[in-house]
Amino acid sequence: MNQLKCTTINCQHNLKDHCNAGIIGVTDSAKCGTKMKRAGGALEQTFAELEASEEFLADAPSTVTCDAECLYNKERLCTATSLLISDTMFRTKCKTRIKP
Repeated sequence: MNQLKCTTINCQHNLKDHCNAGIIGVTDSAKCGTKMKRAGGALEQTFAELEASEEFLADAPSTVTCDAECLYNKERLCTATSLLISDTMFRTKCKTRIKP
């Protein structure tokens, strides 16, 4: 995975639109199954992002497991070169998904 951008506003793994989870899991409905809400919520995430240095942000995880029906899903692994995960009204979803 060359680039992963996550714009969710309340996730333990998200820091300045970078995902620090080792492996990302996408469910069959394209929902991010790896999302973990922060104990302090969105306010805690804002403070963490203010304190974070760009140098310490990890690269995108190399493994994204996927159960969704998608053109990029090859044997339950995402083969897209870039991935966008963002919040919807009720869930955090993969916006890169293309149904075949």
